[in-house]
Amino acid sequence: MSVKHANDIPAEAVSAGTGTTRQVLIGPDEGPNFAMRRFIMEPGGGMPKHTNSVEHEQYVLRGAATIGIGDKTIEVSEGDVVYIAAGTPHWYSAKEGEPFEFLCVVPNEEDKIELVEEK
Repeated sequence: MSVKHANDIPAEAVSAGTGTTRQVLIGPDEGPNFAMRRFIMEPGGGMPKHTNSVEHEQYVLRGAATIGIGDKTIEVSEGDVVYIAAGTPHWYSAKEGEPFEFLCVVPNEEDKIELVEEK
């Protein structure tokens, strides 16, 4: 069992992102099956198009963003739930106003991340 407060967990900058930080709330050393991460994107921040070798389950906590998933562009905001299959190209662009914040749950497996070149 593990109980802690999210504010006590250090945030790290997402190197490929702009104005984006990530916290590992529950890591692979705490749970055998899944990791839980919290991402916060400042207004206007985001992450470029990329793929991950593991699926993502996400829950939007606050703010709003435009997300590209595959060939679709979707507007999301507080309370929305997002599923991104492994290997699917996706990107994020936070709207102006308040920060865009979401939880992201992923399997505890090796996650190979690759940036996708725009053609």
